[in-house]
Amino acid sequence: MPPGPGPARRTGRVVVAGASMGGLRAAEQLRAAGWTGAITVVGDEPHMPYNRPPLSKEVLAGRAPFESLAFTPRASAADVEWRLGTAVTAARLDERLVVLDGGEELPFDGLVVATGMRPRRLRCPGPTGPGSGRHTVRTLSDARALRDELTRPGARVVVVGAGFIGCEVAATAVGLGVAEVTVVDPLPLPMVGPLGELLAGALRRRHEERGVRFALGTGVSGFTGDERVTGVVLGNGTALPADVVIESVGSVANTEWLEGNGLDLTDGVLTDEDLRAGGLPHVVAVGDVARFPNARYDGVPRRVEHWSIPGDTARHAARTLVAHLTGADCGLPPFAPLPTFWSDQHDFRLQSFGAPLLGLGDVRVLEGDPDEDVLVGYHADGRLVGVVALGGPAATTRAARYRAGLLKQPALTD
Repeated sequence: MPPGPGPARRTGRVVVAGASMGGLRAAEQLRAAGWTGAITVVGDEPHMPYNRPPLSKEVLAGRAPFESLAFTPRASAADVEWRLGTAVTAARLDERLVVLDGGEELPFDGLVVATGMRPRRLRCPGPTGPGSGRHTVRTLSDARALRDELTRPGARVVVVGAGFIGCEVAATAVGLGVAEVTVVDPLPLPMVGPLGELLAGALRRRHEERGVRFALGTGVSGFTGDERVTGVVLGNGTALPADVVIESVGSVANTEWLEGNGLDLTDGVLTDEDLRAGGLPHVVAVGDVARFPNARYDGVPRRVEHWSIPGDTARHAARTLVAHLTGADCGLPPFAPLPTFWSDQHDFRLQSFGAPLLGLGDVRVLEGDPDEDVLVGYHADGRLVGVVALGGPAATTRAARYRAGLLKQPALTD
């Protein structure tokens, strides 16, 4: 293990930068791994950590109050210090310091990077800012503002981006009785990138049957309106009327505060197989900001934006960090999480286990029919690397039966 740069500060403190699910799980897992010193979690939102997936579904639909999303920290983490409504703006890793937005310098022995992602925004002509009718869905305040707009009588909604969030919000808007819901995407099918053409085509048919319109194969060139959006201009020249626009065009890693420390921040924070950033034993990364190799597959570092990843990475990273801070033998098994996601849309669910993205070149129907409940397998070098179910409870239950087999499989060879 390479030594850390510069003199070690003995503060007895681990700082967790980021107070969402990854930050909470990191704090809990630090205690579980035996860290008895201080833990300070710093986050820019004023809220305690909460569950984000319901924001685009149950919360927007009015089926879950905002207050129901908050996680309850484990009893072992009851003594953790929470610095909320405060952003980390810079770090000097060689000095073991982070700088907060008010200028305060916070020293640490160990640092957990858990600053996550923020929505990417479209850069095109048109109204911007609060009250413009342009929304993203990432935070509680985002969901509150959008909920108010979706319940306006006669609202015409354009969703830009046919990925997970875009499709979920479109389904929620239709369920609320929104007058018109159109999804725009430059790709030919919704969610075709992570799912492939077979399931993406089935997904489009289900959405259209329930009232969602699609404008695919084209992007957005601008927005009409002065103070507030009145329409969306597509790249092919088509003009769509719109009172509300939801931008769901991907995410950007919150890593700017780490610049100048010699880390690879090309796409999130590059880590080694034990989630150490830049080979530094006193800095680890967790959640969807971490770009890590997965020993279950091909060892290529990737970011994974699935609900299961904050917990999986926090458990491994905490053990890595505590072993360094206490001088214990790390002795960890290879980090090989099984990515898991689900997406509820209308009255059906997408349920996935494994890494379908690695098997898009060999997609096979395992059970069922794409026009009904269906279970699809994704293969790499003849090996099943992911399964996705589309349909009702029976389909998702069948997908879960493949989980044990995926867990037992050996890693892919290069």
